Amino acid sequence: MTTQLACPERSGFETASVMDVSPFKPSLVKAVFRDVTSMHVSRSAAWAAASVTRTVLTEIIDGARRAAAEEARKKLIPGDLLSAIDRNVELEVGNKWYDHSPTFQGLAGVLYDAEGVIVPSRKRSRSRKPSAVVGAHRFEAGVKKLLRSQGATAVPAMVRDLDGIASVFLTDLARDAAMVVREGGVKRFGTVTLVMSGEPVPPPFLKDSLRAVSTRRGDGRTIGRDDILAATTIQLLGGNLRQRALTEAREATQNTSAS
Repeated sequence: MTTQLACPERSGFETASVMDVSPFKPSLVKAVFRDVTSMHVSRSAAWAAASVTRTVLTEIIDGARRAAAEEARKKLIPGDLLSAIDRNVELEVGNKWYDHSPTFQGLAGVLYDAEGVIVPSRKRSRSRKPSAVVGAHRFEAGVKKLLRSQGATAVPAMVRDLDGIASVFLTDLARDAAMVVREGGVKRFGTVTLVMSGEPVPPPFLKDSLRAVSTRRGDGRTIGRDDILAATTIQLLGGNLRQRALTEAREATQNTSAS
């Protein structure tokens, strides 16, 4: 059953809810979680994880669209991705993908070892062991669907990078959610407020929201929706994107079974 949810406009673009677009199906989300943990993942947790991942990628695409528009281009290229992240540090997620993608190679400069010898760039792994990088191709259909929902098109290299970022982000989210279950809540967390010069300071993140994820209820064998929300506070340090991701995840799971 599809639930229609109303979401606010962002950056002048209309966005649909995760239930409407569903770029990342619960079955795909659960497959990623199985690579990380043997814990059961509830249906509401899968929807919440899909929603958070969608929110993050939507913000990246919006930033890339603005960068492309400044050059009178409609098709997104990897350079637009770099511009989006450079302008909004909140979007710097899925960092493990950066070592793998040609788009990000060389940004940190040349690396040297203790003897002063240049360290070669990391090569593509041939391992068949499931990982966020090896499994990134699983997200191609969802990324393309999300791009279409935003009225955007992208070159294959850009789609590949969005694939990889989504895969790594969701894998890291799964690891943190499993940690929340094991430890009984979030033991340490914080928020970073990022403000550009001349912009108003956004309202502080609600203390009650942070307090709500500091402890958890439920068994130690199932990852639930609230565990995903707690993991989101770990993965997303920026207050604005974090708040948006949490709000949209709650909306996306309002009418979703917890089983």
